[in-house]
Amino acid sequence: MLLLFGGLIYIAIEEGDRFLHHEGNFTVVQGEPFAMFCQFMSDNLHHPLTTLLIQIIAVLLMVRLFGYLFNYIGQPGVIGEIVAGIVLGPSVLGALFPDAFQFLFPPDSLTNLELLSQVGLILFMFVIGMELDFSVLKNKINETLVISHAGILVPFFLGILSSYWIYEEYASSQTPFLPFALFIGISMSITAFPVLARIIQERNMTKTPLGTLAIASAANDDVTAWCLLAVVIAISKAGSFASALYSVGLAVVYIAIMFLVVRPFLKKVGEVYANQEAINKTFVAFILLILIISSCITEVIGIHALFGAFMAGVVMPSNIGFRKVMMEKVEDISLVFFLPLFFAFTGLRTEIGLINSLELWLVCLLLVTVAVAGKLGGCAVAARLVGESWKDSLTVGTLMNTRGLMELVALNIGYEMGVLPPSIFVILVIMALVTTFMTTPLLHLVERFFVHREERLSLKRKLILCFGRPESGRNLLSIYYLLFGQKLKKEHLITAHYTVGTDLNPLNAEYYAQESFALVNQRAKELDIQVDNRYRVTDKLVQEMIHFVRKERPDMLLLGAGSHYRPDTSGTTPGAILWLSLFRDKIDEVLEQVKCPVAVFVNRHYREGAMISLVLGGMIDTFLLFYLEGILAAGHSVRLFLFDTDDDEFRLKIRELMEKYPGLISPVGFTKADDLITEDKDGLLIMSHLSYTKLAEEEEVLSKLSSLLVIRRNKSNGNK
Repeated sequence: MLLLFGGLIYIAIEEGDRFLHHEGNFTVVQGEPFAMFCQFMSDNLHHPLTTLLIQIIAVLLMVRLFGYLFNYIGQPGVIGEIVAGIVLGPSVLGALFPDAFQFLFPPDSLTNLELLSQVGLILFMFVIGMELDFSVLKNKINETLVISHAGILVPFFLGILSSYWIYEEYASSQTPFLPFALFIGISMSITAFPVLARIIQERNMTKTPLGTLAIASAANDDVTAWCLLAVVIAISKAGSFASALYSVGLAVVYIAIMFLVVRPFLKKVGEVYANQEAINKTFVAFILLILIISSCITEVIGIHALFGAFMAGVVMPSNIGFRKVMMEKVEDISLVFFLPLFFAFTGLRTEIGLINSLELWLVCLLLVTVAVAGKLGGCAVAARLVGESWKDSLTVGTLMNTRGLMELVALNIGYEMGVLPPSIFVILVIMALVTTFMTTPLLHLVERFFVHREERLSLKRKLILCFGRPESGRNLLSIYYLLFGQKLKKEHLITAHYTVGTDLNPLNAEYYAQESFALVNQRAKELDIQVDNRYRVTDKLVQEMIHFVRKERPDMLLLGAGSHYRPDTSGTTPGAILWLSLFRDKIDEVLEQVKCPVAVFVNRHYREGAMISLVLGGMIDTFLLFYLEGILAAGHSVRLFLFDTDDDEFRLKIRELMEKYPGLISPVGFTKADDLITEDKDGLLIMSHLSYTKLAEEEEVLSKLSSLLVIRRNKSNGNK
């Protein structure tokens, strides 16, 4: 077959020789084959598509690298991504390696990069609109209105005031005063809602009144600022306030249609998909079409396409299932692929070398000071006026001072319109980076400043339980109730759950938190116990747990482990245990790093109400008597395994306990590990960590024991 068709092809080509007389009309490139190949490769390398692909590769690599580095030092990854864009621009790469910069970003290739970055911003603003939860705005509505409006008006006023000292020297030759002053004012007023929400989530503040107040204020600020930005853009494009009234009027009509017509329609559509995990491609195309039409309309009427994308996200159905599916489809490609291109394009516009005089650096210092004083100071004072403490007020002000990506979006709009000169644009980019970078250190500073001035809210015992699976949390709460009984109602009980991962958006985090705490909250309600739920997303599980425990300084920490384990012979501690559970080999690290008493529950089909056994290996285990007495006080019978010892003090303590709780203690002597094996497979065996360590080599015996509660006493003083 191959020979047949090969022969036919050869004959057809040979017959083509009759057209040789036409070749004189064309220029035939001749030369060395290798030289021709090199020229061919060079032409391909400089093709617009190849250039764009190389730019994307470089941008994605740098953004991931800097995002990781900034996360490592405790800063939001978005700051690292912004810095990566500046490093790729003329400020660093262009200054140090000009040839590489010219090869990577030739001037005629920037149009493609700009258009792609704008598409990414449209998708991003759509996601931001969907993340906005109007139900949050209803909570503490009066307080949030005061704080958010103070966070807009005070910095906006100070920004316009500062423009008097800047305009004549640096912007008078490029733009009229009105649009310049308005853009300086709006750049002082913006809060980066996504960055703020993630900082609150990382600091475990989502469920706290302070976290709710900050998120609601930021959401209100976000809506107000973007509406104000739309008006500023309209005025800037029209040239005067009177001319801008037409654009503003059309914008009001557009917003009314989106809320009164489009939103009710989408709400009905969303109800159809409320319980569906998958949405068909036709409907996704319909939603994206609404997004593009909305963006196009706002661009045409003069208030920028990004505002239309934001409004399209806001009017999406509020059903969490619908939004979750849509956000998963759009968010990853927006955040991971398109936004880095925007950072790179912003970096190409940011040339730090333009700030080449002392006067410009003083202008930079002035604008940073105005931004911090206006936003942080305005929000903090407003929060104090509505009744918050100074600590909470300063915390809210610090969080609202975060600008990040949202600031860059507004600045790029001003730069594209020619309102912001290059030098002022660079200064405002630096201001955005500084105010975002300072958020985390300032929060730590506020916390440390007030920690010595705060009194403990009560003398309650603080107990923490950390769980993975929801049913594990329920079981751990039952174990605490077994140990402390009715006293647990008077204690401060914290239930902590961690989701391992990164970049979980606040909407999904809220949903996962509700699902994770459902069973433990149900059990707490049954026992009439108040619990303080703490939820956090992290990719450093053990470090986060250790930091959390050290910060809270609890009186006890309770962890859950699975039923399978084996001795860890590779560790430095003889007999250390490797738990194959949620925390796997992590529990030993927690035990090593925290000083409070730690209990580990190894669940092997434990049933509440089954037989309770406790092992006492001598005086070294007498700290367990505190927990034993709590169990006995609740009326539970206990089988007490007593190691044969000649210690009179130990025997006296046991005798006194048996006299105090007659009929509830069944003493059983034991001399070897086999004696601890019982028929009660659904019971619970309590022992000290030291006793368990000694049993670690008896792997066959350990596998036959019932559920275990292993308690490690306080490392700091040796006794509980």
